[in-house]
Amino acid sequence: MPKISEAQRETRRQQILDAALRCFSRDGFHNTTTADIVRESGVSQGTLYLYFATKDDIILALADDRHQSEAFLDALAMAEQDPVQGLLTLVDLHGRGLGDPRRIDGRRVGVQGWSEAMRSPAIHDSVVGGLKRVRLGIERLVARGQATGQIRPEVQPEAVARMLIAVFQGFVLQVAWGETLDLPACGRTIRDMIGALLTPKGRETYAAEFPDPSPQA
Repeated sequence: MPKISEAQRETRRQQILDAALRCFSRDGFHNTTTADIVRESGVSQGTLYLYFATKDDIILALADDRHQSEAFLDALAMAEQDPVQGLLTLVDLHGRGLGDPRRIDGRRVGVQGWSEAMRSPAIHDSVVGGLKRVRLGIERLVARGQATGQIRPEVQPEAVARMLIAVFQGFVLQVAWGETLDLPACGRTIRDMIGALLTPKGRETYAAEFPDPSPQA
């Protein structure tokens, strides 16, 4: 039997994962069988098992791929020289993703993954580990902003990170439900929340975006 190249292996793996994503989004994890994924993907049952031993392995692979995609966006934000701009970039990039209709299957499956994390230790570790990487990145941005005097010193970086993640998870859930969100308005509100973290120096730097809310004499 001729060997297939690494590129061909990756293409076949992605073919299976794309089919699984559609099946899971449409029918849920528990109502989807590996036979359903085989039919959707067009590969044989034996080929599927060459890549994934169990359905949980497929769920984990989808979660890991999503984390890698999000890690790229997070890296762009963390690379900003100005930490406040990094926070704004993070909100903007993830907001754009929420509004992308091509990602709805991923959002629906992601929400199901949160539920599966209560059942499977492996899925729990993947989900929580992915969120931890994001949380630590946000904490570093906030700490950098405090070091530059742009973010108030009494602010707790971990609390800010957990708040932003919780807000984003809430939006993901609403999008997965099929609700219509005014994402620009939601984005402006999150920016206002970030503005409330700033010192006078930070507001001076971002005067156009975060005007001083104090009453004028």
